[in-house]
Amino acid sequence: MIVGNETIPRGRRVRLDLPVARLPTGTMMSLPITIIHGKKPGPRLWLSAAIHGDELNGVDIIRRVVRELKPHRLTGTVIAVPVVNVFGLIEQSRYLPDRRDLNRSFPGSARGSMAGRLAALFMREVVSQCTHGIDLHTAAIHRINLPQVRANLQNPDTYAFAQAFGAPIMINSSHRDGSLRQAAAKRQIPTLLYEAGEALRFDAIAIQTGIDGIYRAMAHLGMYAPPATSPPVTLEAGETRWVRASRGGIWHRSIDLGDEVKPRQPLGFISDTFGDKPVQVRSPLAGIVIGHGQNPLVNQGDALVHVASIKTDDVPASDDRQDS
Repeated sequence: MIVGNETIPRGRRVRLDLPVARLPTGTMMSLPITIIHGKKPGPRLWLSAAIHGDELNGVDIIRRVVRELKPHRLTGTVIAVPVVNVFGLIEQSRYLPDRRDLNRSFPGSARGSMAGRLAALFMREVVSQCTHGIDLHTAAIHRINLPQVRANLQNPDTYAFAQAFGAPIMINSSHRDGSLRQAAAKRQIPTLLYEAGEALRFDAIAIQTGIDGIYRAMAHLGMYAPPATSPPVTLEAGETRWVRASRGGIWHRSIDLGDEVKPRQPLGFISDTFGDKPVQVRSPLAGIVIGHGQNPLVNQGDALVHVASIKTDDVPASDDRQDS
């Protein structure tokens, strides 16, 4: 196996820093990669996090998974990239210095923008080496997500992969143009997008759920010994919908992540600063709360609560674009 022009022998753990670009100061920024190349051939799984530089839970998930993986017990290969957007991480920003969203820039171009060049490097050195992928995210700034997997559940291999991960809920999600998941799908690589927690914060439950899910997914692929505990029941979403503010004001939320809601059930209310003229916000469907805004100050049209209905029969993927 060759990554960054370096040959990786079987049964070894190798840390590489792939040069990306120089800062104006002349300092070289690099893409940190750890390759754990098992003694026996098998599936090749990439783990990536911080494609958005302010999404940190995945960084710790990968750190803890990589720390425990033993090459002699691994069948196949794990390529772990805990920080893809190194520039955004330093700036505590979702974006790159050119204000581009890396997860709208795949598959990239070696002669393109900074985002395009970084995307092309990741595709060439990581994705092209792999048979499966797990991309780790959190909600955007001022939002929080229930641990969930988003994937093309209409693909049998991806569906089984998502079920094995065992997140509390999995969502059949269309691909966002320019996303890593779309670029991988065009190469016929089953890919999961794990969403949990909020930007710029560690969430212990989100991190542990991600760690457990990765080990279960590796066991499903025959890469690592199955965990001792049985996987939890994963619910499947047939539709998701964001409930948005009908007016600006102060948002008073009355529900939490994971709560079950009924059609027309109050989710909270919006009022002015004195609490006058409150406007009730109600759920448009029955389901489970999988995400919500964190900022009480809202403008008309702001996303307040994300509700997922639980699939009972064949329902098409949600029209709400899902990739972070």
